Amino acid sequence: MTDATLRQTIEAIVDLDASATAAARSHQDRLTKPRGSLGQLEDLSVQLAGLAGSVPPPIPTKAAVAVFVGDHGVHAQEVSPWPQEVTGQMVANFLTGGAVINVLARQAGAEVVVVDVGMSDDAAAIVADIPGLSRRNVRRGTADLSAGPAMTVDEATEALKVGIATAHELIDAGNQILVTGDMGIANTTASAALVAKLTGSSAEEVTGRGTGISDDMHAHKTTIVAKALERQGSDRADALAVLADLGGMEHAALAGFMLAAAARRVPVILDGVIACSAALVAQALEPKVLSALIAGHQSVEPAALRALESLGLRPLLNLDLRLGEGSGAALALPIVRVAAAVLAEVATFDSAGVTDKHEENIG
Repeated sequence: MTDATLRQTIEAIVDLDASATAAARSHQDRLTKPRGSLGQLEDLSVQLAGLAGSVPPPIPTKAAVAVFVGDHGVHAQEVSPWPQEVTGQMVANFLTGGAVINVLARQAGAEVVVVDVGMSDDAAAIVADIPGLSRRNVRRGTADLSAGPAMTVDEATEALKVGIATAHELIDAGNQILVTGDMGIANTTASAALVAKLTGSSAEEVTGRGTGISDDMHAHKTTIVAKALERQGSDRADALAVLADLGGMEHAALAGFMLAAAARRVPVILDGVIACSAALVAQALEPKVLSALIAGHQSVEPAALRALESLGLRPLLNLDLRLGEGSGAALALPIVRVAAAVLAEVATFDSAGVTDKHEENIG
């Protein structure tokens, strides 16, 4: 790894603060409730405390969703029923506030930023006159991953750096928690290929239906993913090469986004299969990135489940979602805030004058 920005970001990532996590767990046990009765919320509050290095951790009131956008050359293999210009049309929808992620983010009190990291010329032309787009295009769409590498290692590195820069800017603006979003027709095909490669799974195990394709198209999509895996490609141990070989520009940017957030000790809520596949890349580049990652929901895409299992992350929600955009992660945002608030605001047995039955039983 020769790029200084990427190397410095990775070197800044550390594990959760052990003393803070221990103190948070001890404090949870003293709150006026049966121990463990809040289940996953308790574990989440401990993670947030360990990440912040303080008990209680700050309640992450200010949040931002970053929607990274890229186009995919594998679309030429007819793996999606949607035309590629939909990428540009949906970006226009994001920028004018009419997409699902805009509505969900507004309800969650989060801002939405949209970043062009890999839109095609045709898609970019659709939004050329619309303000508000962060225009950081590295490449005008990837190459067809079933025929050869989707991008070069240098391009993948530049896209990683777009995600790093975006995270730093959002954190510098006062955001205390970041949410992953994405857009790109055919990006579930690239995600399946990434997950298969990085977890040692087969194309059949990880290829899903994306936007809701037919049985015939699903079988064809699986064949295309298998073809990408079978051709002469990158070493599984070389995460950057795998990313360039099989990923999209938005996958790279998302991985950089996660790495930078972890370096700044800011939590990141993962959305669906695109974010989960990018998280595998980030983890392969630096395993300690997991300290900052929170699985927002369980996508119906099989690659998302396989990625979460490999990452060891348990999703907060399971609503049978398969939209992307950051939708499931945005829905999980209030839960993360509540986890921090419980640790900060619930009375202890001592302060409330309530008998701790656990202590009685021990005595």
